[in-house]
Amino acid sequence: MTAAASRARWDDMVARYAWADADEFDAYTVSVTAGKTEDEVIRAFGGDPGASRPAAFTGAQEEQTSSLHEVYGLLHVLGVGRHVVTMEAGGYHGTVPEIAMRVSAGGGDFFSVYASVNARYGIMRARDGRLDGSFDPFELEDADWMDPRPEVPAWAQGVDFHMGTLNAESFALMERTMGVAFDPRWLATPVRTVELAAP
Repeated sequence: MTAAASRARWDDMVARYAWADADEFDAYTVSVTAGKTEDEVIRAFGGDPGASRPAAFTGAQEEQTSSLHEVYGLLHVLGVGRHVVTMEAGGYHGTVPEIAMRVSAGGGDFFSVYASVNARYGIMRARDGRLDGSFDPFELEDADWMDPRPEVPAWAQGVDFHMGTLNAESFALMERTMGVAFDPRWLATPVRTVELAAP
């Protein structure tokens, strides 16, 4: 594939995730895991696979806010082929390196993207129980002016991040790295959901 074709493919991927930069989608952690079952992922996140119930990601923040002292977080889990996708509304278990390493232990591959209402972002990958890089794409916009210049892992090389499209570019990088295209319809689909304690 030529450099121009590769760039065009990347731009198309980013364009497909434009919805992720909409105002209403402002606090989340989404992860993709390869090489693990749904139950294994739930346990690694600290949840009980036997206590799951169907619920949609959309509306989960309201549930957590209304029962703030009873439910710390909700993990929405969806099997997609040989991958497991998780979604957290306002939660951040998928950003904790220890959880990422635990999920990926024993031959797994874990990738997460995170954004908060406070303009904080994060991308992280763990493979086979080891952290394989993490960074904040927000910081990369000013990388040329920073000393030392922030480094990105090999799997994120060649990606330019821009303020108005940070979420879309993060999701596109997740798709490029893990081979799973995130479908925004999953956000409104009731999927297997478990409660999580504080990480």
